[in-house]
Amino acid sequence: MSNYSIKDLEQLSGIKAHTLRIWEQRYNIISPKRTDTNIRTYDDQDLKLVLNISLLKDHGYKISEISKMSGEEMAHEVVSISDRKLNYPDQIHALTISMIDLDEDRFEKIISTNILQFGFENTMIYIIYPFLSRIGTLWVTGSIGPAQEHFMSNLIRQKIIVAIDGQVSKQRSNARKYLLYLPEGELHEISLLFANYIIRARHNKVIYLGQSLPFTELAFACNVHRPDYIFTAITSVPSNNEVQPYVDKLARAFPDSHLLLTGYQIVGQDINMPANGTVVNNVEDLIRIANQ
Repeated sequence: MSNYSIKDLEQLSGIKAHTLRIWEQRYNIISPKRTDTNIRTYDDQDLKLVLNISLLKDHGYKISEISKMSGEEMAHEVVSISDRKLNYPDQIHALTISMIDLDEDRFEKIISTNILQFGFENTMIYIIYPFLSRIGTLWVTGSIGPAQEHFMSNLIRQKIIVAIDGQVSKQRSNARKYLLYLPEGELHEISLLFANYIIRARHNKVIYLGQSLPFTELAFACNVHRPDYIFTAITSVPSNNEVQPYVDKLARAFPDSHLLLTGYQIVGQDINMPANGTVVNNVEDLIRIANQ
């Protein structure tokens, strides 16, 4: 069971910490535990309660009405709403609950419903990516455990692989060649897999080398394929002071390829990009490039 701060609840539910404190005092709707220094802490059940309250509130229920519901009544109303077509924030709430409970069946229902309603690409862009961004901070701060993070990451990874396998292999006559990889030691593969899907969906050629690739092997593959673009995501490896030298090394080693760089260590950082390099700030940037 995980422990959450009131700021964690605010980030996950969208309900301000000030509002949560008022609800606690006025309606006794949530009863946090307190540390020896009187700091509020919340558990998985508290987080699910707040997420359910947020969902009900967004669908027209007043907090005074919600506070009078029993746990069973609240669950019934949430299930009733969940059976309708939900908007993107509602789906993110639902995914968060499935993560807390390690509930694969609920995950499958949410994702399958959204793919049918919005399509795979939109489901990834507007639901999965915001969800991953939301839990990313909690993972870094230790508010969610490795089991929960790995559970969701692997389910999402499987969905992307299935979507890639289901694509029709039809390249354009002017298709560009993209080589995709992650630096040695880098294991965060979801963004790379989705880039694979995006680029293939635009009928370009992809050489996918996956995670944790040594630089010598990257050089070998580039020598064989001579890619137009080299795409990589730098999230945790190389570390901060090693990112710029790594980018410079890429530029020198592969002057005839255009570097497409993304990831936490690249986007919004003070990286001096070489002439043959471009920062991919978001999925829309990659889609624009892949459509060229």
